[in-house]
Amino acid sequence: MPQFAPVRIRGGRYLPGRLVRHRRRALAAWLAVTAAALVAAGPRAPADAPRDEQARGHPVADRPPGPRAVQRVSAPVRIADAATVRLLRPGDRVDVVAAHETATGGRAEVLARGARVAEVPEPLDDEADSGALVVLSVPRSTATRLAGASAMARLAVTLC
Repeated sequence: MPQFAPVRIRGGRYLPGRLVRHRRRALAAWLAVTAAALVAAGPRAPADAPRDEQARGHPVADRPPGPRAVQRVSAPVRIADAATVRLLRPGDRVDVVAAHETATGGRAEVLARGARVAEVPEPLDDEADSGALVVLSVPRSTATRLAGASAMARLAVTLC
C-alpha cells in the first residue's frame, strides 16, 4: 500500500480568527440562539388551560384595574339658539346646558361637559324658529340625560 500524506481539513484551526473577521455575523447568530433559548424556556400555562391563554414568547400581562373605556354614542340634540349652532364645526368640544323655567327665573344645569361635535346637519327652512340640530358624541348615560332634558327644557351649548 502506498504512503499518503495526512488528510487535513482546511480552515479548522483558524476559527477564532474567522470569528473576529466576521464579528457582525457571529453576534447576530449568538443573539438568535439566545432569543430562541429564552422563548423555549419561558413560562408556560398549564396543559389544561385554553389555547389562547397559553403563553408563547412573552406572556400577556393582566390589565391593571382602572377605568374602563367608555362606549360613546351619537346623540342628536336640538339647541334653542340656531345661530350658536352655525358656529360649530365637527370636532369642536362643547358643554350642553339645560335652562329650566327661564320665564320665572329658573335654574340652569350642565348636562354634558366636553362633548365632541360629530356632525352639524343643514337646517331645514321650517325649523328656523325651533332651534337647530347638532349631533354630539357622548357616553351612553349622558345621551339618555340629554334626550330626557330636551323634552322638558331649552338646551344651549358653550364652546370649550
